[in-house]
Amino acid sequence: MHKKNILIVLFVVFFLNVKSNAQNQVEQIGYLLNDALLYSEKYIIPATDAAVYQTSSGWVNSAKKSELWDFTLGLHSNLFFVPKTDRSFQIQNSDFRFFDIENQTSVTVPTSLGGDQQYYLIGDLNDEQVRLKTPKGVDKETVMYPYLQGTLGLPFGTDLIVKYSTKTKLKRAEYQIYGFGLKHNLSQYLSKLQAKNINISTALIYSKEDISFDFLDVNTSYGNLGINQITGLVDTFHFQLNASKEFNNLEIMTSFIANTSSFQYVVDGEKGAVEAIFPVQQTINSMLERIAKDKINYLGEISARYQIKKIFIQSSFAFGKFANLNLGVQYQF
Repeated sequence: MHKKNILIVLFVVFFLNVKSNAQNQVEQIGYLLNDALLYSEKYIIPATDAAVYQTSSGWVNSAKKSELWDFTLGLHSNLFFVPKTDRSFQIQNSDFRFFDIENQTSVTVPTSLGGDQQYYLIGDLNDEQVRLKTPKGVDKETVMYPYLQGTLGLPFGTDLIVKYSTKTKLKRAEYQIYGFGLKHNLSQYLSKLQAKNINISTALIYSKEDISFDFLDVNTSYGNLGINQITGLVDTFHFQLNASKEFNNLEIMTSFIANTSSFQYVVDGEKGAVEAIFPVQQTINSMLERIAKDKINYLGEISARYQIKKIFIQSSFAFGKFANLNLGVQYQF
C-alpha cells in the first residue's frame, strides 16, 4: 500500500478510536449520573417530606380574636421525631448501571435522616476506578431547630403571622424555614360561642423550607464531579381550621391542617475538570426535576397555651404520617 494511503488509514483508525473512547466516556458519565439520581431520590425525599410537617406545626398561637395592633413575639423550639421506617433504604447491584457495591451484592444504607453507616460504591471511568463512600445521615432520633414567630393584630379580627429561623446546623446538614400567614377569627360573628369562651378561626399560610445535606463526593481522573451537596427546596401553602376553649388562663386548641407542597432538588459543589467535556451539575439538576413532585398532606394538631400576665407558655403536638412537637414562650407587648 502506498505510504500516503497507509497514513490516511492510520489517521482514520486513530480518529475513530478517539471518537469511540469519547462516546464511551460520555456514556459512562451518563450511567454514573443516573445512578446518582436514583440514590439522591431515596436519600433526600424522607427529609423533605419531614420538613413539611416541621413547618406546618405551631403557626397559630390562639384561636381567639386579637385586639387591634396587639403584638406577640415568641421563641419556639421544634422537635421532629424521626420514624425508623424513614431512616434507611436498601440498595443492590442490580439497581445501578455504573456502580457496584464493593464486596457485596446488597446493603441497607441511611437516608438523610438515618445513621452514619457507610459503604463503598465502585465503578470504572476512563480505565480508572471511581470509588466513593455512601453519604451519612444526620444520625438523630429527634431533629430540633429554634425559630422566632411574631403575631400582629389587624382590623376585622385578623392576625398577621410571621415565622423565621436562621440556618440551623445539623450533623452534615443545614435547615432553614421562613414564611407568613393570615389568621381570621370566625367566632366573633357568633355571640353564643363567645359567651361560652369558645373560639373558632381559620388561617392561610405560606412557608419555605431549605434543607441541605452533604452528598456524593465523586472523584474521577477528570476531577471531582461537583455533586458534594444536595438541597431540597420546599414551598408549602396550607389551610388551617382551629377551635379552642378557654379555662381561665388556659386555652386548649385543636386544629385541622391541609397543605400542598412543591419540591425542588438541586446539587452543587466545586465543579471538576469533567465540566469541560460534560455539564455534570446542569445535567443532574435537570434530571432531578423528575422527582420534583407536588404533594398534599393532612394532619391534626392539639395545643395548650397558659397565660402568666403578659407571658404565654405553649406546647403543640402535630400528628399524621409523622409526629412533631413544638414548645414556645411568647411575650405580648
